[in-house]
Amino acid sequence: MTKRTVLFLCTGNSCRSQMAEGLVNAHFGDTWQAVSAGTEPSGYVHPLAVRAMAERGIDISSGRSKNADEFRSLPLDLVVTVCDDAAENCPLWLGQGRVVHHAFQDPAKAEGSEEERMEVFRRVRDEIEDWLLGFLPTQ
Repeated sequence: MTKRTVLFLCTGNSCRSQMAEGLVNAHFGDTWQAVSAGTEPSGYVHPLAVRAMAERGIDISSGRSKNADEFRSLPLDLVVTVCDDAAENCPLWLGQGRVVHHAFQDPAKAEGSEEERMEVFRRVRDEIEDWLLGFLPTQ
């Protein structure tokens, strides 16, 4: 069976899209291959995103923040934009693949103590996971 490919796209590619990539590859790796990118890559994967995913046994520590241009010519089946429209404009995708939008809060913008910010990362991770578990099997 050929795996289908999904790209998670946001602006910085440091949190939400990285977590979504890790979740898909962990839960659906037999049928889907996930990649992620940003239109303005931050240059790093947020350490709290790495920590939140590690709590689920998913290692994204070797991930890197990638530019969306790396994937423009890739034959994609699905492109999911994950930006929170209230806080930022989602990037426009002009490559291949059906585009779906589902906004998640940007945990990188969370304020407070490290533990308070970590709680936001956990919540966003769980929201992404819940959405993926309900959405991706129907695609």
